[in-house]
Amino acid sequence: MSVRERPSAAGRWVPWVARTAGVTALALSAVGLTAVAAEAADEPRGFTIEDSRITESSGLAASHTHKGVYWTHNDSDDGPYVYAVDGRTGKTVARVTMRGIDPRDVEAISIGPDGDIYVGDIGDNLDGTWNEVWIYRFPEPKRLDGDVTVTPTRYTVRYADGPRNAESLMVHPKTGRVYIASKNAQGKAGVYAGPKELTPGAVNTFSRVSDIDFEATDGAFSPDGSRLVLRGYFSGYAYRWRDGKPEKISSLPVPLQRQGESVTFTPDGRTLMFGSEGVRSPVEPVRLTGKAVPSSVQKEDAENSGGSQGNGGGGGSDDGNNRTLGLGAATLVAAFAVWWGLRRLFRRRGD
Repeated sequence: MSVRERPSAAGRWVPWVARTAGVTALALSAVGLTAVAAEAADEPRGFTIEDSRITESSGLAASHTHKGVYWTHNDSDDGPYVYAVDGRTGKTVARVTMRGIDPRDVEAISIGPDGDIYVGDIGDNLDGTWNEVWIYRFPEPKRLDGDVTVTPTRYTVRYADGPRNAESLMVHPKTGRVYIASKNAQGKAGVYAGPKELTPGAVNTFSRVSDIDFEATDGAFSPDGSRLVLRGYFSGYAYRWRDGKPEKISSLPVPLQRQGESVTFTPDGRTLMFGSEGVRSPVEPVRLTGKAVPSSVQKEDAENSGGSQGNGGGGGSDDGNNRTLGLGAATLVAAFAVWWGLRRLFRRRGD
């Protein structure tokens, strides 16, 4: 009759280590997957503009009234139309016709603090051909249901230093003042400020307040008004907005697109949405980091993380704190498992 040998401590240790490692890995994986899922849920998704009528999306503005909706329009002389696109599906939920408007070269769109939509008929591809350009303004529709017709207010615009091409129109979200960024391939563009209030039936003169050293195709203010972003075809920059002028603070990661023509902030100010011309053109999100993060977002993150936020931007958040606590808890569980296993092992060795 054979006698079964009692396993050595080392023999018992190996499978126990494997079991403990497996449990620990599962715990850490669960925490990691939960953190990733939470972070992904907070990130806005990109989308593709599905409407076959939108072939040259040249401006983008996040709706103030309808969650997840973005306003856009075609370039050049498509007609007096502005489209509301659902960012969850990419489908058009309304088309606005601007009654009495025969546009020449629509290039930009923005929304003011009063909820009015501003459409910039400001393009001049020959860079100085047109003595004046126009801005159209109308209240954002409260209901989005198919075709809507509005009668916009029309403003005539001239530049104090002469005609020029432009593709970027931005309305400051706090003051309501309108700004235009001109476009020049030789790096001689600028940011122009309109009068404190635009006047219909008169000439509104825009004056240069800052130089721009690259070819801007669109721009947008952050919801709190502390940041201005300007994009080009392959580059972009963030500016701190101070005393009615931009101060360049950082470059931006601009996605590679067929013909990048538009940019806007998401309503929470944390992400930029970049658009492009073309059939079924993509709108792509880019999360802001560092100094490009708007001041109100930095303050919110600093408060959520206990006030330890520095000046760099971004900052911590409840999600980040929860992930750290979760990982700490998993580590504590793993340490307890190791202690318990060692305790059992040495007890057996003492028997």
